[in-house]
Amino acid sequence: MNKVGIIGLGLIGGSLAKALKHKCNINTIIAMDIESDALIKAQNEGIINDYTTSVDEYFSDCDIVFICTPVKQITSYVKKLLPFIKNDCILTDVGSTKSTIISELNVVLDQTNIHFIGGHPMTGSEKAGYNASRGHLFENAYYILTPQPSTPGDKVEKLKNIIIAIGAIPVILTPQYHDLVTASISHVPHILASALVNMVKALDGKDKYMHQLAAGGFKDITRIASSSPEMWHNICMTNQKEILYVIDYLVEILTQFSSAVRNKEDDYIWNFFNSAKQYRDTFSNRTPGPFMKTYEIIVDVVDEPGIIANIATLLSKHGINIKNIGIINSREYENGVLQIVFDDEKSQEKSIKLLEEMNYVIYKK
Repeated sequence: MNKVGIIGLGLIGGSLAKALKHKCNINTIIAMDIESDALIKAQNEGIINDYTTSVDEYFSDCDIVFICTPVKQITSYVKKLLPFIKNDCILTDVGSTKSTIISELNVVLDQTNIHFIGGHPMTGSEKAGYNASRGHLFENAYYILTPQPSTPGDKVEKLKNIIIAIGAIPVILTPQYHDLVTASISHVPHILASALVNMVKALDGKDKYMHQLAAGGFKDITRIASSSPEMWHNICMTNQKEILYVIDYLVEILTQFSSAVRNKEDDYIWNFFNSAKQYRDTFSNRTPGPFMKTYEIIVDVVDEPGIIANIATLLSKHGINIKNIGIINSREYENGVLQIVFDDEKSQEKSIKLLEEMNYVIYKK
């Protein structure tokens, strides 16, 4: 890749620019954002070569353009790019819904030789904007690509190789299956988290005891309800079909469970929780679940040889027992990369102090 364009220099766009600059042999990186502050800062830092505040001839000769905007703006930006980009340019995005976008773009890109390959990095942060961006954001994170059957294999390989080069793990899915997957493991859980928070808000009395006591398990499983309302409005409007399908399935499960509780069906209720526990325990053995007290930290580290061993050795030398340690691969709403779980709060606090003294950025959970 000789020239890469980035539209939207926020958390993801800025992190992409930094990763591409430091890890890929790219001659020119061009960025566009409606706000100039991030663009000026990125150029001063040597991350981008040039910038613009509108889509224009700066994007000519780009081999690939990453569109890092809210989902509902992607089609509009593709239309703006068409007069300027070369005919074999690869267009890709970072949005968390795909089918609607691709249906719209198939019409827009018909009769052109320009190929759109959907992209969705499974990483992010609770913070937004270029100032929160970091070049190692994608390291060991899943990065879903959604090519269509008509997408040339060499285009997919080019994009896949860039994803690998920035340290991410590419996963190829169809656009339709991607949307079902994200509706099931991300979109509806976010809706459910917001529903739980709204439920407590509605049921709480004047004394506000629910609000005061809403810590521990409840706070953990509803943390994602603090995400951007604008983003989740966009997602619900662009992944309507799959979200409704999953919600209907969830309502059916809750209806069956409600009936079992009402009728005191012991076996059904026990199997309901046991089945969930058995399946949940196969996800990761690093944490025992949201309702059991855990003492863990997330360390923001660069993926380099020996980093896990170095941290583990440091903690071990100070008599700290690590219950579990490992890389977080799917971390859209997680800060950092390395997850460490301890047996007790004392070990957690001691580890935070030691690691911060070594200039590591730590997130306590």
